Amino acid sequence: MILPALKFLPVVAPVVGGTAVLAWRIRETRTPVTVRKIVIPPLGMSTGFFMFVRPEMRIPWLLALGAFAFGALVLSIPLERTSSLERQGDVVMMRRSNGFMVILLVLLALRLLLHDYVGHLLPPLQTGALFFVLAFGMILRWRAAMYFKYRRLVAEDGAAQGAVAVDASPGD
Repeated sequence: MILPALKFLPVVAPVVGGTAVLAWRIRETRTPVTVRKIVIPPLGMSTGFFMFVRPEMRIPWLLALGAFAFGALVLSIPLERTSSLERQGDVVMMRRSNGFMVILLVLLALRLLLHDYVGHLLPPLQTGALFFVLAFGMILRWRAAMYFKYRRLVAEDGAAQGAVAVDASPGD
């Protein structure tokens, strides 16, 4: 009796995951951005590569490379463009973007459509592994870009504070 219910898992799981990401994204815009908050998600996600220890999860290298490249070179771009960091006083904050929410929903819909198509070509475990690699490529590039934007904002603030300190020095 449980087996027929598992047929809906590939549809329900991404919807639940997408909803969680939307809620997390809204929360993320309310707290300051830190290096740790940028780096932890891809590091945490990287532990998922342990799935490839199991032979039934392994996918051909060319498929994995293609999925990673598609995620990193195509799907990450809308995320990068709709993720804005800005300085607010002494902290860096993520600016809320309605475009980002739309992008996440479109990516979720695209994933569901592609999952159905790829599911006819690969066994379910390998389909999941392929989409994991795709998502990792997307998140890794997005977070790397966010890290460099963050560093640039922090460096600009440090340079501005240094200029103020030089201007305010006694003896001028």
